[in-house]
Amino acid sequence: MAADSDPESEVFEITDFTTASEWERFISRVEEVLNDWKLIGSNFGKPPEKGEYTSRTWDEKSRDINFADFRFSITHHYLKQECVESEGREDVEEDAFPLAMQDLLCMNNDFPPRAHCLVRWYGVREFVVISPGANCEAIISESKCNLLLSSVSIALANTGCQVPVFVQIQQKWRKMYSGECQGPGVRTNFEMVHLRKVPSQYNHLSGLLDVFKGKIGCPLSPLPPINIAIRFTYILQDWQQYTWPQQPPDFDGLLAGEVGGVEFGKLPFGPCEDPISELHLATTWPHLTEGIVVDNDVYSDLDPLQAPHWSVRVRKADNPQCLLGDFLMEFFKLCSQKESTEEILGRNSVEEEGKENSDITQALSKLTEPAAVPIPKLSVSNMVHSARKRIRRHRRLDQSPLSNDMLNSILLYLFPDAAVDRPDLTDAKSPQSSSGGKSERDTESDDYVGGAIQPHLPHNLFNLLKSAPSHSLTFRLALCMCLVNFYHGGVRAVAHLWQEFVLEMRYRWENNCLVYGLAAGPPDLRCCLLHQKLQMLNCCIEHKRARDSGSGRDRKEAASENGILSPTSTGAGPTLSETPLGKPWDSWSDSEDEFFECLSDTEEIKDVPADRAKGGAKEVGRAKPEGRLQPHGKLTLLNTDEPLYVPVTQEPAPMTEDVLEEQSEVLAKLGTSAEGAHLRARMQSACLLSDMESFKAANPGCSLEDFVRWYSPRDYVEEEVTDDTGQTVVLSDLSARMKIPGNMWVEAWETAKATPARRQKRLFDDTKEAERVLHYLAVQKPADLVRHLLPCVLHAAMLKVKEEEASEDIHSVRKALQQVISQASKLLRHPSPDCRKLEDIINQIMALEAIVARARSLKAKFGVVKGDKGEDSEDLEKFVSSLLEEPEVAVTGAGRGPAGTIIHKLFGSAQRLADSSDEAALLAPLEEEAGRAGGPENRKPMGGGGVPDFPPPAGREILLRTCVPRPAPYSRALPQRLYCVLMREDFRLAGAFSSDTSFF
Repeated sequence: MAADSDPESEVFEITDFTTASEWERFISRVEEVLNDWKLIGSNFGKPPEKGEYTSRTWDEKSRDINFADFRFSITHHYLKQECVESEGREDVEEDAFPLAMQDLLCMNNDFPPRAHCLVRWYGVREFVVISPGANCEAIISESKCNLLLSSVSIALANTGCQVPVFVQIQQKWRKMYSGECQGPGVRTNFEMVHLRKVPSQYNHLSGLLDVFKGKIGCPLSPLPPINIAIRFTYILQDWQQYTWPQQPPDFDGLLAGEVGGVEFGKLPFGPCEDPISELHLATTWPHLTEGIVVDNDVYSDLDPLQAPHWSVRVRKADNPQCLLGDFLMEFFKLCSQKESTEEILGRNSVEEEGKENSDITQALSKLTEPAAVPIPKLSVSNMVHSARKRIRRHRRLDQSPLSNDMLNSILLYLFPDAAVDRPDLTDAKSPQSSSGGKSERDTESDDYVGGAIQPHLPHNLFNLLKSAPSHSLTFRLALCMCLVNFYHGGVRAVAHLWQEFVLEMRYRWENNCLVYGLAAGPPDLRCCLLHQKLQMLNCCIEHKRARDSGSGRDRKEAASENGILSPTSTGAGPTLSETPLGKPWDSWSDSEDEFFECLSDTEEIKDVPADRAKGGAKEVGRAKPEGRLQPHGKLTLLNTDEPLYVPVTQEPAPMTEDVLEEQSEVLAKLGTSAEGAHLRARMQSACLLSDMESFKAANPGCSLEDFVRWYSPRDYVEEEVTDDTGQTVVLSDLSARMKIPGNMWVEAWETAKATPARRQKRLFDDTKEAERVLHYLAVQKPADLVRHLLPCVLHAAMLKVKEEEASEDIHSVRKALQQVISQASKLLRHPSPDCRKLEDIINQIMALEAIVARARSLKAKFGVVKGDKGEDSEDLEKFVSSLLEEPEVAVTGAGRGPAGTIIHKLFGSAQRLADSSDEAALLAPLEEEAGRAGGPENRKPMGGGGVPDFPPPAGREILLRTCVPRPAPYSRALPQRLYCVLMREDFRLAGAFSSDTSFF
């Protein structure tokens, strides 16, 4: 029927065999990646130098590829080249071995301490790894493993890549790899065996040699020599015979309140546990051949004391608890607190609270009410301190984190001038002078810790970190807050101390007591905002004291100068001495102060003759000058030829950075219009107007040109011109900008009255600013306070790290500390620094503390004494320094050198201690089990005594290498390698076996 059917009606199913399968696509993707990474073709290079795998940098690059819906990661690991080696490539033979096969036989980098595991097992300097993706399951089935290996083999053959490619199989924690390397006529297969227990027949060198010989199957007789490298690793964990060098803090003394200024001013440092947990000693026999050494199931020549090469590494304790780090972290955690001081300490009962508040709020009214008691006992400051006593009395004992003794000790440390009697505080030693007779302006540029200047740190560290000088009140307050937070109740203790601190600031303002430990002058904008606020309070106190001391004298002088009789002679009104208990003038409100000044002006006008009160140029010229400071050189007034005097002026009002920012925002909101610009100029001309009034009072009959000649000489232009008669004449006039219509200077000059500075309205209202500062301090929550003080705490921590490092001389710590300072300076200058970045800064400081602690621990264990000039001491000091910097350090002289002798004693002492302790009975079954397994520890005692000087090795590594023809006798001689590691619960064989693919 098929023959009779119409051929056109038949349907054929056609299979397109040209379409690539998923397997072929995977191979193509591997080839594409190898091409992109330029791993195609032959690779050449010199044999690596000794130690090059450790000293040079390893790099890697990765890419994701897919096999159907299964994701793989392909990674290229390679040792970075210092320079491109292009010379000599033309002389290389076409059939030269691939670079990886040459590395199999190289003995310069056996057992590298820091490298990929494949580098340690096979010694290759460049390789590619294909492993399952992060969220993919492991390749466990044999068929999948073979499929991947065949894919790799095809990709290598198609591209001519001579870099070995490995495939990760089995579970990832097992680190199982299988791979291949292809060259011209040669191929190397990388195979691996991984077991939990060491088979008894392979627990020694003799058994492993049998495995290696059987695997290579060399047909030659006798066999070529096999090169052997052996490395035993011993672990020292018991350091009890050597004390930990860090002395714990005196917690009893701290809790009992018996703490002086030295303790309060010092941050703790050092770990609470030994930062070095283990010492690993590696004894190596690098070049051996079969027959030189015997190691079988009954006897072993491998005595660690006879090993020609020793190397040591230390294992650091994981995140050791350090005191400085704990201090910083606990203080930093307070930033997340949201409660206010009242909420943390708890309010008193309603009745008690009402009584206390009535006492404080009615303080001013009680001053004006008739009372039987003297008025000084009803002053605001006394009301505040009586309130402080009631707060302490009403707060229950369990609610007071700080005892009275502890609180008094802290306050005495913060305010040393309080040691004198309170009435004498106004005459106490100036707070601007510090120990040694050096002013704080001089000492703030030095970095002091423990009384010693710290070198190698920026002289303006407080400026970089925006903290405060290291001897300032703010700096000491930060240290005290850190102390009470860590030792005395956390945030409740911080809130309690801050409450007392604010009350002390209030007391000092009310009693005209300068705040100790603050530099004189306006707020330093380089410091933190809290320091600026305290400096502002000091400025207010200074202005208030100056007015108190000069108010009576100035008023008497003003009255006599103007012909006004003193109230004493006329009997009109009370004298200064007759005011109630000598109350200072500035203690009245601003309105009262201004009213008094207006009254004096009225009296002055009454006593001035009528012809002087009428005004006019002549009468003004005869006005008596006031507020003169000194003549201004030889200048004279343009209109009267009288000498031009420099007036006594008011100082510009000091401001903190937040007030400056607020003022800038207000001025910016005025806009760019003409009206806004005019209003902005008027707001900024308050100081100019005050100076003009002072100038007019000091120079009667002066003009704007006279003022400009003194205030802004550049705006008074003088020119030499020749007149009609040919004589040189000097013409002078105001500058062009002074002649602009609507000039603010001209307007201010016309508005200004002849008023000396002492009778002007104050540019700086110290009463208002002081209350503003005190209110700012009172409303600060503990979290806000911590943010303010954190730069000071970090500053103190960096100084402490530098102080401790200076005694140990650790280069890496010095370098890292500079980097931390650089990062912190950029971060802390931001108004609201990122909390996560701040925590990172603290973690870096903790890491530096741990490094210094490790150095001290190692120096104590190896007997390194600072200042000892012996030859052995210098070698030991270099050895300890290298242990901190390098992953593994060679021991000069092996077991017979100074460091080796100490290590030998350390192990011997630990062995004797373990043998004499109760733990020996628990370890005995393990030793018997190891002996039954044929371990080397039962084949020959070490040290010659009953107790061996060294414990059983924790790990044994044996490396076997040779070069033999394979698979046939006439094949090319190719490198063969077997790496063996024997541990108590781990046995691994990693073999690289090469074969000739041309002659087989």
